[in-house]
Amino acid sequence: MKKEKWFEKLISIRRVTKVIKGRRIMAFSVLAIIGNKNGKIGLAKSKSKEISLAFQKAIFKAKKKIIYIKIINGTLYHEIIGKYGASSIFISPAKEGTGIISGKSSKAVFDVLGIKNIISKSYGSTNPYNIVKATLNGLCNINNPSYIFNKKK
Repeated sequence: MKKEKWFEKLISIRRVTKVIKGRRIMAFSVLAIIGNKNGKIGLAKSKSKEISLAFQKAIFKAKKKIIYIKIINGTLYHEIIGKYGASSIFISPAKEGTGIISGKSSKAVFDVLGIKNIISKSYGSTNPYNIVKATLNGLCNINNPSYIFNKKK
């Protein structure tokens, strides 16, 4: 059995504080994404007192939450809109040689998915977690061309 190669990306790091009687407890919250550059992707959020531990925990959680997204020739079948919370993102396929034209958070998603040619524009909230969830939400709603053709009949 061949072991799959996973690519990991750190999307955001936040320092968070829990205030208790007499002191503050500092920790780090990490948003990480994992993918095989062939359509499989996982996303997770984790907290720990050290950044490296939080990142390891997030990667471990992300491996348990893998989803599959259909891509063709390094791009998508059609335009999509993804929404999550106050964030929305418009994703459009692009021709060969265009590259990834996108914001930082959604660019990480496209990179680990293996999408090479795409254009996206985000609207509303710019929270990295919401942008990534909106991107994944939109990508999960992709339909293949034969389904769209039959639906129009």
